[in-house]
Amino acid sequence: MYEVEQKYPVADVKAIEDRLGRLGASWHGTAEQVDRYFNHPSRDFAVTDEALRLRSTAAGVAITWKGPRLDATAKTRREIELPLALAAVPAAAEAPSAVPAMLDHWTELLEALGFRRVREVAKRRRLATVAWEGAAIEVALDRVADLGDFMELELQADASGIAAAAARIESLARELGCSNAEPRSYLEILLSNT
Repeated sequence: MYEVEQKYPVADVKAIEDRLGRLGASWHGTAEQVDRYFNHPSRDFAVTDEALRLRSTAAGVAITWKGPRLDATAKTRREIELPLALAAVPAAAEAPSAVPAMLDHWTELLEALGFRRVREVAKRRRLATVAWEGAAIEVALDRVADLGDFMELELQADASGIAAAAARIESLARELGCSNAEPRSYLEILLSNT
């Protein structure tokens, strides 16, 4: 399965929310996320256009590998994401500190294997789904620390459906008044700003 997504800077979040509301978007709540990115010990992910991250939310921690982009228009890439069980933390899994402790334990493991921590990206993400052109497009309204507000539109597709998914995303973005797609990841933007 491939992740087909496009990101847009947003000047007026309320206007986007209103447009999504008129389209019948179904809202799924808000989550605080901390994404901790790592570089491989023997190849440079910035060169190979890959990403390895640990994502921490109130629900737990997941590890994700993102493969190289497959096209220049939409950000399309293979993605493998696996949840990491809270039971792995040597403490009561129900304790409020279990998720941060788990993030730190997995960071310690990756660093012991030679992975180098690159940067953290912290954001507040409001999630929705909107039916558009026969597909349920995932919408994320993100407030990213040190960057500002963005909207991500995403669909999952198999190899034969990538072009159609990208076209649907672009069509919805136009309907929402967004045309200035940002091809870089939040990590890439933050690294270019330092």
